Amino acid sequence: MTTAQSTRSWRGQHIVGIGEAMVEFAPVGDDLYKRGFAGDTLNTCWHMAQLLGEHANVRYCTRVGTDPFSREFVEFVAANGMDASRIGRDDERAIGLYVISLAGAERSFSYWRDTSAARRLADDLGALREALAESALIHVSGITLAVVGETGRKHLARALSEARASGAVVSFDPNVRLRLWRNLDELRDATRVMLEETDIALPSFDDEALVWGDADPDSTIARLTGAGVAEIAVKNGAGEVVWLADGARARTRTPPAPTIRDTTGAGDSFNSGYLAARFVGMPATEAIEFAQRLAGEVIGHFGALAPRESLANFQRAIRQRAER
Repeated sequence: MTTAQSTRSWRGQHIVGIGEAMVEFAPVGDDLYKRGFAGDTLNTCWHMAQLLGEHANVRYCTRVGTDPFSREFVEFVAANGMDASRIGRDDERAIGLYVISLAGAERSFSYWRDTSAARRLADDLGALREALAESALIHVSGITLAVVGETGRKHLARALSEARASGAVVSFDPNVRLRLWRNLDELRDATRVMLEETDIALPSFDDEALVWGDADPDSTIARLTGAGVAEIAVKNGAGEVVWLADGARARTRTPPAPTIRDTTGAGDSFNSGYLAARFVGMPATEAIEFAQRLAGEVIGHFGALAPRESLANFQRAIRQRAER
């Protein structure tokens, strides 16, 4: 991806997220749980839809069942300003489910996803091509790669290559979940193929250290640039973000979050802030800071999705930029 592509305004064009959506049960105190919907690429797309509003059509590409939760999910997507037209239906499978457990503000997850319909979302290459048609930005994660399996990954790589040839920009968060892979070799091989179709990489350093043995975020930058990725932001929890974009390489301190209630979705919301900011033409240094502030807001609430009313200032900043 050229620098000109990375900073242009893509107003009015499609953003597509590809991945697994799940029913989420998040603790809200006193042994009570709130039912919602989440998933790493869904979290990113949901926040982008709230931030960008009429300035983009945010489409979510997944597969669900015909069960009540699946029907409610499709309704949820449409009711939250997203395009649900590329959500496939599966009569034999259902939407997956997970429950969040908290120890302080840190979280762990229990999953029920072995028969998730999303595992078949990339089985049909023609449908996948149609979902990505006329896209300006496509967002994929390592969880996407894991759940679709070997055939799905081949279809996805082909569809992404064709979309990029038509001008789409592809962003990728490796988002490692070791339990979804047979072994590290399978994960590494799939990631290498994905990096060949990646314009913007949004890794977390702890994942990169675990899978690739990177000594520090600078090592991650070096490895990803060696793989041909042009734009990179390495997240590192409360540590500084090391990034490469617009011909510059820099590090940006992460400000302390005012309140931390639940770190679920912190990386996903950083992704959404960064991508939305770049979509409307913010330079990388401003986009990084915007993404950090948004992630800080999201972890001040329970669950992966921030309350809509908490996003007003972020929406205003994005829309003011888009309307320049």
